[in-house]
Amino acid sequence: MLRSGLIQSRRSFATAVQDSLLPKKYGGRYTVTLIPGDGIGKEITDSVKQIFAKERLPIDWEEINVTGKEGSKEGVREAVESLKRNKVGLKGIWKTDATQSGHGSLNVAFRKELDIYASLTLIKNIPGVKTRLDGIDLVLIRENTEGEYSGLEHESVPGVVESLKIITQFKSERIAKFAFDFAKKNNRSEVTAVHKANIMKLADGLFRSTVKTIGAEQYPEINVKDIIVDNASMQAVSNPQQFDVLVTPNLYGAILSNIGTALVGGPGLVPGANYGREFAVFEPGSRHVGLDIQGKGVANPTAMILSSALLLRHLGLDESADKISKAVYKVIQEGKTTTQDIGGKASTQEFTQAIIDELAASA
Repeated sequence: MLRSGLIQSRRSFATAVQDSLLPKKYGGRYTVTLIPGDGIGKEITDSVKQIFAKERLPIDWEEINVTGKEGSKEGVREAVESLKRNKVGLKGIWKTDATQSGHGSLNVAFRKELDIYASLTLIKNIPGVKTRLDGIDLVLIRENTEGEYSGLEHESVPGVVESLKIITQFKSERIAKFAFDFAKKNNRSEVTAVHKANIMKLADGLFRSTVKTIGAEQYPEINVKDIIVDNASMQAVSNPQQFDVLVTPNLYGAILSNIGTALVGGPGLVPGANYGREFAVFEPGSRHVGLDIQGKGVANPTAMILSSALLLRHLGLDESADKISKAVYKVIQEGKTTTQDIGGKASTQEFTQAIIDELAASA
């Protein structure tokens, strides 16, 4: 089941979070930071809370409400301090307004503050969800803290904006090792570096050469390839089955994760996680806030529930993670109580209850 779309053990990410830095148990329980986020965030994190409560899991939530609106810097600081205490979190998506001035992206600020450098998105067909292409099972690993999202831009003279893309050897090596370690520990045979080195010969050239060098010198048992990002985008929609593990700078990963999400049925289905030297934050793999369906009770919580299963694996609660993920897959495959985005008529609450009922039936 190593290639099932959910990782069996937190040992898979030992390079990102060492055992000594995992959350401490108090009275046999973990405290986990919960950040519902914007849009449908509260609705889908509520699904997780209900499932965890029914399963009597040893998780206590420290809930921090932060929105993507102007003036929420204080909320980000509160979330950062909570994660520094707890070391692990479950997070909804924050909205970043393209017309908004001021602090820019809260997501970027959050990741840079805690050095949560590796983003993981698991893109796989789910039985019961009809898609145009089958056999998709790829992992996208994205560098989270530099590239085009370095946040270094200014208007040098009126009408002329300079935006700096930063690529460093240290962070390229770090994300490359994360990708190869992931591949090695999860029986993946190939890592492909995504780049635009034909144009950005120095920046993307450094990323490309670093990934290939790390692979050749330290992971000879894993095949290493590279692909230009525009070709990667075309190949992703025509023949995604060819890809195993993709490792990318920040912007390319954001684009490719959304392409992959569309291929397997939409943003409500794809789980994700973010890892740093000390902290881990679990959130849906597609960065869609769902403002258009907020409050309607129709959001698909699958991505958040499966992300919470990754959180449980990270804490060593593999049996509970297996049980919850299997219940989700079974409810979707049966197709009797699924949400509108994948062809059903069930509400968020009805879908959640169906999973709870399945868990009870399999107990």
